[in-house]
Amino acid sequence: MKDYKPEVIEKKWQDYWDEHQTYKALNDDDRGKIYLLVEFPYPSGQGLHVGHPRPYTALDIVARKRRYQGYNVLFPMGWDAFGLPTENYAIKNKIHPAIVTKQNIKHFKDQLKSIGFSFDWSREINTTDPEYYKWTQWIFLQLYKHGLAYKKESPINWCPSCKTGLANEEVIGGKCERCNTEVVRRVKSQWMLKITGYADRLIDDLDDVDYIERVKTQQKNWIGRSEGASILFPIKDSDEKLEVFTTRPDTIFGATYMVIAPEHPLLEKYKDRILNLDEINAYKEEVAKKSDFERTELAKDKTGVEIKGLKAINPISKKEIPVWISDYVLMSYGTGAIMAVPAHDTRDYDFAKKFGLDIVEVIKGGDISKEAYTDTNNGKLVNSEFLNGLEVKDAKEKMIKYLLENNLGNKKINFKLRDWVFSRQRYWGEPIPIVHCPKCGFVPVPEEQLPLLLPEVENYEPTDDGESPLANIKEFVETTCPKCGCHAHRETDTMPQWAGSSWYFLRYADPHNKDALASKDALNYWTPVDWYNGGMEHTTLHLLYSRFWHKFLYDIGVVPTKEPYVKRTSHGMILGENNEKMSKSRGNVVNPDDIVRDYGADTLRTYEMFIGDFEKPVPWMETGVRGCRRFLDRVWNLSDILVDGDKYSESLEKLIHKTIKKVSYDYENLKANTAIAALMSLLNEFVANKNITKADFRTFLMLLNPVAPHITEELWEQNNLGGYLNESSWPVYDEEKTIDNIVEMPVQFNGKLRFTIEVSKDANVDQAREIAMKNEAYAKNITDKKVIKEIFVPGKIYNIVVK
Repeated sequence: MKDYKPEVIEKKWQDYWDEHQTYKALNDDDRGKIYLLVEFPYPSGQGLHVGHPRPYTALDIVARKRRYQGYNVLFPMGWDAFGLPTENYAIKNKIHPAIVTKQNIKHFKDQLKSIGFSFDWSREINTTDPEYYKWTQWIFLQLYKHGLAYKKESPINWCPSCKTGLANEEVIGGKCERCNTEVVRRVKSQWMLKITGYADRLIDDLDDVDYIERVKTQQKNWIGRSEGASILFPIKDSDEKLEVFTTRPDTIFGATYMVIAPEHPLLEKYKDRILNLDEINAYKEEVAKKSDFERTELAKDKTGVEIKGLKAINPISKKEIPVWISDYVLMSYGTGAIMAVPAHDTRDYDFAKKFGLDIVEVIKGGDISKEAYTDTNNGKLVNSEFLNGLEVKDAKEKMIKYLLENNLGNKKINFKLRDWVFSRQRYWGEPIPIVHCPKCGFVPVPEEQLPLLLPEVENYEPTDDGESPLANIKEFVETTCPKCGCHAHRETDTMPQWAGSSWYFLRYADPHNKDALASKDALNYWTPVDWYNGGMEHTTLHLLYSRFWHKFLYDIGVVPTKEPYVKRTSHGMILGENNEKMSKSRGNVVNPDDIVRDYGADTLRTYEMFIGDFEKPVPWMETGVRGCRRFLDRVWNLSDILVDGDKYSESLEKLIHKTIKKVSYDYENLKANTAIAALMSLLNEFVANKNITKADFRTFLMLLNPVAPHITEELWEQNNLGGYLNESSWPVYDEEKTIDNIVEMPVQFNGKLRFTIEVSKDANVDQAREIAMKNEAYAKNITDKKVIKEIFVPGKIYNIVVK
């Protein structure tokens, strides 16, 4: 047979699948449906790296297998194409972001096609397409009309060099991670989405979905629901009361000082009473350079300033306590003020030790400064007047009751989750469809006028004053109020990149609909997504945002289910050969184009799946790639030992049935690495057998096809195995033929293993004894001893008790 040439056969079959629309999903089909989703990529200038194909191949395997099993499979792909990286690239290289995006998408699509994924390209979407972002804008308007979109003053991390706001994660050591410029804090009027209104449901409904546990845990931790009490601490010689939220109201007798956020309005209100205002302001200036993430980092050195001239009163003990400011308290979390109980909180303890503040133990055995420290969640109250002697649980309840009866506080549930900042002062994003009218205030753009198009401009660079570049486009900004007709201005902020990705999975159901984001019939048929795989880095933002949007759309009757995804899995990262994350700066990035060119797409796919446990990070190894290519070369050469026959070879039949069972299970459970290992073992047996029937070969090729679709299609056609492989059915195994008739049974003497025997799985004790007695070790263990008892479990164990 001619040599295996992937560069020839892979292009041939990719063209065939395109021409015949082999992987096109049909709406409202009689077959059972399954909707498989992978996270659509951001089309960067660098193109794909070898990390991208790992999750795509894993679900492509499931998609192909399910089609062979008779399912109507939706497995789509599109582009998350708005965002800052493209804009920065465009600014640096003086190329319009729209042109950059178009070029990048073409490159990405060519790469994906070259790897042979079975995406339904007829449903391709692009978040920068006006026909797409029309519905992103429409969803925003519904959120606004229902009170879930609002505008407010909000602090942001501002990079003077990049001229943009930065997320907390983009600030490293007080500097911009991109350009290393010192970041400052600015207060900016921002659009917000009230995701906190869904906080309870976002936690509680996790009980109804099949997400891997670490995904659920990350979601719950990010939302951060905690039950406790709101307590009012009076400020001495004023009518002011500082509200704090605490999960441990039982420890209030141990509250020896208070801490407020440097941004707390109390500082401005009482600045005339503050004796060290210059020191306070200098500290606030330093804090303004830090991100929220840096401020709350547990391991960092504790800093702060006492507010001289202000004292608080512990509302229960009635004692005066000092008030401090410190960066570890955030205005954006809780009330921006805390009661500090240093005996029972590590951060409060470190702070108190540094500044010489009082430490009072109120949970017996729970003082973290003592060697006998146990646990503050258990134990009895001490130094706490009417709570003394109570267990923690009972003390909490009694304190909350006392607070309510004396108007000193309330029972309360708090969340770490903050409302979603939904503004960007940049060009490359969806325009926010709101008009600012001097008479009517904020007025939505009428739905029939959507999409509100992003204007085509020559200058899209950010402005020095922090406003969006759209603010400089008079013909865009100047408009009339849709409500009263007066002169008005358009909103010039654009939406963040998360906007388009929060609902994209719905558009795949009906991507060309001009009258709705998708038809009711399409949504009823396809949603919810049956299986969604994505990176762990998107667990707390994208996954949370999309669940929020979906729940809102469910509430207003647009979608039929309260959750968007039935199942969520995640994959481990592919590292460089040096076990470090792939990056251009480390010089360890592997381009999949090179692997496809040198070894073939099927080799790339096989190695991506064979590399290791799908959920764990693994290093890329060129030797492993070469090993997978050798495996496919051996598969190619199986044609040389092929003989006629529509039944399995008798000597291979049981192994083939076992392999069908294992591979079918492994593919569905993201264990393609062990499925491939089983196919390698079967290949070895084929070669050892010296010939295989067409039935043997058909099943082997079908089992390998989801991993290596090109070579298997070609071998099927070249060897006249009947029609096209992609039109065939998944093989079925016979359970009886997966069970071994002969088993290896341990033989024990007085419970200690001495040797093993091979017996029929149905053998009785007499048959086992007869075989065991022929083993030399039997006589050695029975000499001068008497058999007292025999313990025999058919097919499992034979234990001889001797004395």
